Amino acid sequence: MKSEGKKLKNRENVRDVILSAAKKLFVAEGFKSTSIRKIAAEVGVSPTTIYLYYKDKNEIVHALHQEGFVKLRTMLLSLKNVDSPFERLKATGRTYIQFALENPEYYEVMFVMREPLDFLAEDEKDPCWEEGRLIFNFIRYTIEECQKDGFFLGSDVNAVTLQSWALVHGLCSLHTSTHLTKVVQNNVTTLPLDTIVETTFTAFINFIERTKNN
Repeated sequence: MKSEGKKLKNRENVRDVILSAAKKLFVAEGFKSTSIRKIAAEVGVSPTTIYLYYKDKNEIVHALHQEGFVKLRTMLLSLKNVDSPFERLKATGRTYIQFALENPEYYEVMFVMREPLDFLAEDEKDPCWEEGRLIFNFIRYTIEECQKDGFFLGSDVNAVTLQSWALVHGLCSLHTSTHLTKVVQNNVTTLPLDTIVETTFTAFINFIERTKNN
């Protein structure tokens, strides 16, 4: 452990190493069962070293939450130059799915664990969930643009935004929690597991296209 700790101290990305180890433990063992001592053991340093960077595990899980949302926001904002709002909406959904499937541990911390939001609620200086607001506003703006093209007419833009996010989030959560695997294994659906999320999302998009007011 001393050798590994020495190597770690010579790296510029000490925080990244700590966050990576904590993310793994939070998902595998749960927030309550994960201690600073366990995180330190996973990294290969003493608990004192962890405290040099984070005051407690609440701050660590919050940092992971923020880091994940920055990654997701960066991916989504790369779509802002897609001219067609409906194509942008489809690309947003698929990008969100891609992020969830490629980063299941981040997704768990960002959208399943409640501790990061509890940490925000206790922060008197900045209780707002800025990253979540920015992503929600990006989707809402895209849906507003879709309405100008004849989609979602007569519907409240906030309700449609929430509904769209909830559907994609539901698919991702079912997949990352392995519930979809069980559905396929028990022959509840004939859709193949490797395409079930994409096929279901495509069906949702096809439904929206048929409701456009031409």
